[in-house]
Amino acid sequence: MYTLGMLSLTAPVFTSHRSSPQALAFSVTDETFLMATLSGCIEYKPLLDVVVNAFYTRDGKHCLLSDHNLYVVVCYLATFQLDELGLQQFSRMVKAADPVKICKFLRFFFDVVNLHTWIKDEWNQIYDSAYVKENWIDPLVRWQPKMKQLIDQLDDKSIKCTATASKTTEPKAFNLTVPNPRAIMVPELIPPVEKTKPVPKSTYKPQKLKQQLEGIKLKNRRKAEASSVLSLYLGLVRTAACPTTFLQGKLNPQTSSGTLILKIIFLPHLNSLIMLLCNATFTLTALLCSVPQSSLFSFPYRIEQLLRGARDPSEFLDWQKEMYERDLNQKLAEAECKRLQGQLSHEEAILARQNRILENHRKAEQKREEEAEMSQQIAERRIQERKEREKMVHQVVEGRKNVKQARMKLQKQKHQIGTVAEESQEILLQSLKEEEERFKKRYELIQQIRAIEYLPLMKQKFVDLTQTPNHGVLGEMSIVELQERLALLKQAQKKAEEEKRDQIIQEKYAKEQLLLDKLEQISMFRDQFGRAAALRLVSRTVLRTKKQASFILVSVTYELSSNVQAIKAKSKNKSCLHIKK
Repeated sequence: MYTLGMLSLTAPVFTSHRSSPQALAFSVTDETFLMATLSGCIEYKPLLDVVVNAFYTRDGKHCLLSDHNLYVVVCYLATFQLDELGLQQFSRMVKAADPVKICKFLRFFFDVVNLHTWIKDEWNQIYDSAYVKENWIDPLVRWQPKMKQLIDQLDDKSIKCTATASKTTEPKAFNLTVPNPRAIMVPELIPPVEKTKPVPKSTYKPQKLKQQLEGIKLKNRRKAEASSVLSLYLGLVRTAACPTTFLQGKLNPQTSSGTLILKIIFLPHLNSLIMLLCNATFTLTALLCSVPQSSLFSFPYRIEQLLRGARDPSEFLDWQKEMYERDLNQKLAEAECKRLQGQLSHEEAILARQNRILENHRKAEQKREEEAEMSQQIAERRIQERKEREKMVHQVVEGRKNVKQARMKLQKQKHQIGTVAEESQEILLQSLKEEEERFKKRYELIQQIRAIEYLPLMKQKFVDLTQTPNHGVLGEMSIVELQERLALLKQAQKKAEEEKRDQIIQEKYAKEQLLLDKLEQISMFRDQFGRAAALRLVSRTVLRTKKQASFILVSVTYELSSNVQAIKAKSKNKSCLHIKK
């Protein structure tokens, strides 16, 4: 908790003054000194908090609470470590911090009145009064004159620090360049796109030569697979004379010589042939495994061979049998793989052929549908043309029939045109008469206007301001009444503003008076507190002087009495010696 304040005091001294002879002792025991200071601050925390909290309540009201640990460390060093450190080392540590803060705290802490009054009383409540006076208060009072010099130095340093104020920065206007107006971009001509050539059909169609080669390869592979399967099967099983039948032999387990029982099976195609091949291989392996060992080697022969040093042939036979089975299974697996590949290619060819057939069927159906649509469109077009022709013929026939009716209509139209012309002439005559009347009226109006213009103008207007306009509206009033009412409203508004201003001034005066009363109370309280403290100090000093005077009188009387007794003893001794003589 106190490490930050302690390091802010001690670290600058230990780093900057290691070369000096006074700090060589501390350079060796930096860590121990820091640990001792930290443990001391924790141990005497109640004593130090009394001083620091009182400083914050009295002289350090405007100091930061974050500097609490700094003041605690300074108080501990001044109280418990000042005799060991010495004034020079203590002043170096103190000057490493802010001089204003340290000067204010040291002036408060080394005040004689504070040390002899409330600091001593508070510390007496925690520790014994005699111990407090002898070990803490008396050393602080003894160091007080030298501390006063240090406080004056710190005060001068703080004044110098505050005197050199930094220059205020003067802002300068930005030297900005005027941006040029943005140029209008001329649109580029869009080049015409050239027509692309259509992709030739040969790119998406495979070559005929390649298709023929793939067909030949497929046929050769099928032939090779068929020949390999047949050769493998003929090597394992004996065939009969008939080419369409194959023999499958089974070994009868009852016969010791291993005779084969042949069974004729008809094989229609290749899949059944492969199945027979697998069955034949399985039966042959079973026959080889079921042959007893006694048939190969007799018991006395085996014993004789073993006595000569030969090995047991069973291991070799087992290994031979395993190798044979493995080779046989490998060949069968290869044959099966080739068979499946051939079957897969065969199925793929069948699927491709079916897909091609379906595609051809689809294209043929599409062509048929297109042809049907074309034929339907042609038929509809022919029907439409026939209808149009019939319609034209019907119109021509009707036109011939309606010639007479058209002539009658023409005569009627001509008669109507004549009547309309007569009516239009009458309407024109009537409109001319109306226009003449309008011109006459306009001429008369113009003459009246010119006559009015020649008359003299009346420059003065006779307006009665006290007369109401009589528009029939509620609340009508004359101009004079309106002016008087506006004047009354302005007077009332000014009066309200003045009253409000007087009220605000009275409130401000009352607040100021209240603050002044509070300040007077505070000053009276402070005066009383200072007088009480001074009276307590005076009373204590008087009591101390009385005690000292009584102690001096007692000591003087005691010395006088002791002197009298010594003189009496000497006189008695002298008298005794004189009598003896």
